[in-house]
Amino acid sequence: MLIVKKFGGTSVGNPDRIMKIAARCIEDYSRGDDVVVVLSAMDQTTDELIDLAHKVNEKPPKRELDMLLATGEQVSAAMMAMAMDRLGVRAVSLNAFQVPMHTTSRYGSARLKRIDTDRIMHELEDRKIVIVTGFQGVNKYDDFTTLGRGGSDTTAVALAASLHADACEIYTDVDGVYTADPRICPKARKLPEITYDEMLDLSTLGAGVLHNRSVEMAKKYEVRLIVRSSLNRSEGTIVEERVNVEKMLISGVALDKSADRISVIGLRDEPGVAFKLFDVLAKANINIDVILQSIGRDGLKDISFTVSDDDADDAMQLLQDSQTRLHYRDLSINKEVAKLSIVGAGMMSNPGVAAKMFEALYNEDININMISTSEIRVTVLISERDGERAVNAVHDAFGLGEE
Repeated sequence: MLIVKKFGGTSVGNPDRIMKIAARCIEDYSRGDDVVVVLSAMDQTTDELIDLAHKVNEKPPKRELDMLLATGEQVSAAMMAMAMDRLGVRAVSLNAFQVPMHTTSRYGSARLKRIDTDRIMHELEDRKIVIVTGFQGVNKYDDFTTLGRGGSDTTAVALAASLHADACEIYTDVDGVYTADPRICPKARKLPEITYDEMLDLSTLGAGVLHNRSVEMAKKYEVRLIVRSSLNRSEGTIVEERVNVEKMLISGVALDKSADRISVIGLRDEPGVAFKLFDVLAKANINIDVILQSIGRDGLKDISFTVSDDDADDAMQLLQDSQTRLHYRDLSINKEVAKLSIVGAGMMSNPGVAAKMFEALYNEDININMISTSEIRVTVLISERDGERAVNAVHDAFGLGEE
């Protein structure tokens, strides 16, 4: 078997944990499996490097920031290889340039294009454990790029797909995918399995267990994902196309506090206005989520939408610069909002799911600002201060904590 194992920053947070993870990987190797290990930077390292950069330059060039951040994973990968050597097992650490892992050229949020696996296969045939830096790639200029927060998950899935691995195991500081974040919802329950689509929506909507692009890639290439803890030996959650148990109505509740609401007020109520507005943002690769358009009155209308915290300032600047083209009267932003979502394949055949969610929020006197739906999810925008209370209320309303 060929297994790809990915470990997050907490899992390799100090030398003692690195030694324990090395021993755990060697167990599979000793059974005859080929093992590829993907590592994040050690706990807090990326944040510390970003803080360091900002002490030198408040707005560091994105290329240079990626050059700096790429060092974090190289540290953990090299230390893991040293740990395995100490335990008597041959291992080699490779960065994105040495693999190589080709990406687009958008610094800070590059996307993987292809992986050359010859070097990895050569090292596996030589019976070495191969340790690869996550989160990073190399663009056409031979510059390091980074894949964005959580990008190591995407690295692991991409490697699993390219190598035709039998499984891709994602190790985190939680022992699987829960019906809600157990840190804010004490009744949250671990799911034994979940579909790609449900996991993709939960990841996109704030469940921090898996990077959403990694789930998207796993679904596309049918990579079998297993999410489990690096701190214990409990069974994790399997993410795959089909699940064997009867589907629950709702699989999970997610809260995303990184959303900001932008309101463009007094736009002309005429064809093409929405296109012009969102075209400005699309050309800057700014993703839009929940959208609300008011009913036109007196020839004018308002459009509100959400963007991530990381894109909010750029979005506001772009819209301010485009005021002459868009002809709006006013522009505002609210950063004190959160997206609350319920996700579940079971809601496709069950009416009244949204009403049940809204009732739970009403009972807690929580106001809904915006609403967005799909076949398997309902998302509402609420005040950030109500976020955790809302998660627990909705979680209880659907009985997700019950066995």
